[in-house]
Amino acid sequence: MDSDWTTLSREEKRARRFEWYSSTNAIRFDSREAENAYRVRTQRMIDVYNVREPDRVPVSLPIGSLPVEYAGIDYGTAMYDAEKAAQAWLKFSLETGLDAFAVPNVPVGKMLDLLDYKLYRWPGHGIRRDAPGFQFVEREYMTADEYDALINDPSDFWLRTYLPRVFGTFEPFRMLQSFTAVTELPMVTPHFMPYARTEVQESLQKLIEVGKTLASWTEVVSKVGRRGRELGFPSLVSVYAKAPFDTIGDTLRGTKGIILDMRRQPDKLLAALEAVAKITIDVTVASLNASRGQVALFPLHKGADGWMSEKQFQTFYWPTLKRVVDALIEEGILPTLFAEGGYETRLGLVNEFPKGAVNWLFDRTDMGRAKQALGEQCCISGNVPASLLATGSPREVKDYSRRIIELCREGGGFILAAGTNSIDGSSIDNLRAMVEAAAEYGVYAK
Repeated sequence: MDSDWTTLSREEKRARRFEWYSSTNAIRFDSREAENAYRVRTQRMIDVYNVREPDRVPVSLPIGSLPVEYAGIDYGTAMYDAEKAAQAWLKFSLETGLDAFAVPNVPVGKMLDLLDYKLYRWPGHGIRRDAPGFQFVEREYMTADEYDALINDPSDFWLRTYLPRVFGTFEPFRMLQSFTAVTELPMVTPHFMPYARTEVQESLQKLIEVGKTLASWTEVVSKVGRRGRELGFPSLVSVYAKAPFDTIGDTLRGTKGIILDMRRQPDKLLAALEAVAKITIDVTVASLNASRGQVALFPLHKGADGWMSEKQFQTFYWPTLKRVVDALIEEGILPTLFAEGGYETRLGLVNEFPKGAVNWLFDRTDMGRAKQALGEQCCISGNVPASLLATGSPREVKDYSRRIIELCREGGGFILAAGTNSIDGSSIDNLRAMVEAAAEYGVYAK
């Protein structure tokens, strides 16, 4: 990080992150036109995130895995062949003429194999070889009586209990002793004895192979992003994060488990949420600082309308999510809160952040109501339906996009987007219709 980082205010940190985003110093543009386009696009996004009127409404296209279909390969091939994945996304970006430049975003198949990952099923591993994506496997990966272990020593719980359950390769880590016990020389020898076991050594060797695999993959696919920048397409550096409630409810206790815990042991759940919130803050800040990044994307899974009552939302879901978001804002990070499902009953509860501090991406929420409730303070994005993009005509998509733009464009701070990040089988003409709508109906007078 920059040497003066700790002396900066949150506003100054945010501005610095956007400087990193918009900098052209390391880019060898194809032409002067590409450089000018790059500057226009970065300024457009900076303006909209700061809830100002840009030159026109930006468009966030749900490209997802469409490049796989366009290139005539299957999703599983893209997961296992970095070169084919890179060429598929490059071909899609160069030939479709969309107002976006996509980079490969599939899981790395060989890495999942090496780790023996249990949380997903992917092509050839639990689902058919030509399946168009992957599936999540929800189970209780933390039992109801393990809250104290998570609360008292989260890192040790993750290393010796949770990871061996979700990664087969970490199974030997159950034999390790807690690193907390290593306080001085007499404790060292018994602590490290498990590392003499063949199965532990094999596990560590697989982790080295994971590192080599990721390094090789990154080297190949990063060329696509670099090519996009050379052609005038900037990209925000982002990481995924989760609401603490979703972390526990998705991949630790599972949906049934956390519903029971809200009733049976609410105090344990609340304490665990606080512990997970601290981990989320530390990991997200460290990751974005290391990459000089800007955005933390939160897919909000279990806070939607109807999932829990308002009292439960205000007790279990929102407080620790807000604590995480507040901490990221203080570091100049832009949280993007992807409100999956509907959030209409939540709109009056969540407008608690400084102007321009967060971006809300809405799936099924009424955009007019979202604009009225949040539009003066927050950037809002949404919400062309996935069903319309998959089955509608370009004219229908363009008309819907026009109506959303007219509802939300005033005052700036609006991004035309889909209600999801990926639309398998969507017509490219429908994506073009979104871009055309923004160009025709989303221009601001200067």
